[in-house]
Amino acid sequence: MPQGSSHRIVLVVDENSNPFEMSCAIEIFGLRRPELGRDLYDFRLCAAGPETRMRDGFFTLTGVAGLAAAEDADTLIVPNRPDTEVPREERVLDVVRRAHARGARLVGFCSGAFTLAEAGLLDGRRAACHWMWAEAFRSRFPRVRLEPDVLFVDDGDILTASGSASALDLGLHIVRRDHGAEIANHVSRRLVFAAHRDGGQRQFVERPVPDVPDESLGPLLAWAQERLGEPLTVADLAARAAVSPATLHRRFRAQLGTTPLAWLTGERVALACRLIERGEERLDVVAARSGLGTAANLRARLRRETGLSPSGYRRRFGPAGP
Repeated sequence: MPQGSSHRIVLVVDENSNPFEMSCAIEIFGLRRPELGRDLYDFRLCAAGPETRMRDGFFTLTGVAGLAAAEDADTLIVPNRPDTEVPREERVLDVVRRAHARGARLVGFCSGAFTLAEAGLLDGRRAACHWMWAEAFRSRFPRVRLEPDVLFVDDGDILTASGSASALDLGLHIVRRDHGAEIANHVSRRLVFAAHRDGGQRQFVERPVPDVPDESLGPLLAWAQERLGEPLTVADLAARAAVSPATLHRRFRAQLGTTPLAWLTGERVALACRLIERGEERLDVVAARSGLGTAANLRARLRRETGLSPSGYRRRFGPAGP
């Protein structure tokens, strides 16, 4: 994947598109990053016509490039619209098909999975869409392997997010994949958004109004993040929270949509990535400081989370990387 601002991301805006996901893409991919000394991407919008009426007529978008701007995109973000039963324009679908044919990465936020499926690019592949449209999507596109209860799906060259805020999750995942954990953490801090929510987490997380005492996991998570190199277990987390492991498990499911062990492992892998990016070359040191224990476990976990070996990750994101 090309690095830096030479990588061009283009978002296609269609009639009745949702402005929220468009804004997410602009915030993550389009903002200048002077504090990093470089821009992460060359980002632009394009549309089929000179004026594009946004969702429910909130406003009309003008002054963006035509569809020709999508022809040299390295990553193309396809249109998403709430009127999923209305077919997309054929010229928009043709742009998406040509982008895929030349090897561009395709991204769909929320109902963007409908655009990709209409273009015929999701047959036999995994995808995510908003839970409200899951039944309709399955009915129209039975050959797509829809995963209806996850935040996003990374299927290599086609990535889809379930909807609304999960566009931020997928956007940060893409930054992490392209530029490493350190840069993704910087972007997430600027967003004041969780740095890492795994794509497999649930779309809908129940958040009942807590009884007194407050059952927020925030203090526990902060405490654990300061001690990832220690031999923390789920039992240790439960003891710190003064609850049983079963109660802690229920709270993690309700508030984060994941399990305590999965959260702890994900935080340790993210820490290991940051250590490698900062120049630590000794795998046993990275494994110990991140709490992953052994170099063998580090290799296995890193490959599972990033698709790269430690040496491959270092070449790509380390101090001497691109």
